[in-house]
Amino acid sequence: MGWRGVALAAAMAAVIGMWAGAPGSAREVVRFTSKYPIGSIVIKNQERRLYFVAGRGKAIRYPVAVGKAGKRWVGRTFVDGKHVNPAWAPPAVVKRDIPSLPDLIPGGAPNNPMGKRALTLAGDEYAIHGTNRPRSVGRFASYGCIRMYNSDIIDLFDRVRVGTPVIVVP
Repeated sequence: MGWRGVALAAAMAAVIGMWAGAPGSAREVVRFTSKYPIGSIVIKNQERRLYFVAGRGKAIRYPVAVGKAGKRWVGRTFVDGKHVNPAWAPPAVVKRDIPSLPDLIPGGAPNNPMGKRALTLAGDEYAIHGTNRPRSVGRFASYGCIRMYNSDIIDLFDRVRVGTPVIVVP
């Protein structure tokens, strides 16, 4: 490859990098053909990946933590809220398993498992959110919520609106 080819490849990588996220980000632009509308979120539990459908056969793919055994779910919903530095009130099932948890953990607290942003899902049971446990991303680790690296949830948060369709598949 000549110098022009190298320069073109470097320029393309820079443009894709700006669109996909900052260096060190886990997200990447990938080929993605689907029947889902542009702007939809598709979560593939077995892959432990979330796809933001960008159109033209592309998506932004993010690694995520999904529900552990017995806590995974599938179905269709939509984003019904967007929250910056959300507080967290442990659901009853979590409190039952970990009774020492406080009833409310303020937003921004280091022990708050919601991270920097949260997209609540219709039905008020689950959310797509950041995490204070980045090592859990890529694993079957949650009670049903979708955990992302904080840098990735901030990126996704800025791309979606209330009403965005969310499709969760096995």
